[in-house]
Amino acid sequence: QVQLVESGGGLVQAGGSLMLSCAASGRTFNSNALGWFRQAPGKEREFVAAIGWTGPHTYYADSVKGRFTISRDNANKMVYLQMGSLKPEDTAVYYCAAGTPGVWAIYSGYDYWGQGTQVTVSS
Repeated sequence: QVQLVESGGGLVQAGGSLMLSCAASGRTFNSNALGWFRQAPGKEREFVAAIGWTGPHTYYADSVKGRFTISRDNANKMVYLQMGSLKPEDTAVYYCAAGTPGVWAIYSGYDYWGQGTQVTVSS
């Protein structure tokens, strides 16, 4: 099992920045990728960004490319999502996920999920 705990959500004005953190514990070797997803009220859960536990590769949704940055700290089993130039449409519950997805952007490929953290961007 892999346990994931997100933190760092909150209320921010449009144009502002926020950094989300995800602490991983347990059998993290059961996963090879970590992703951030988000879900707004009444909408499907959507992919935001992903990174492997090893290697330089990252992957972003077009909607956040150039504004968000995903990074990791292997020693401390942490994954971060630095969010900048935030827009009201970024408002959602953000989830950290871990697994061995064949396609990083597909949420069904992730086995482990955190409880989510709310991000609200005011206009």
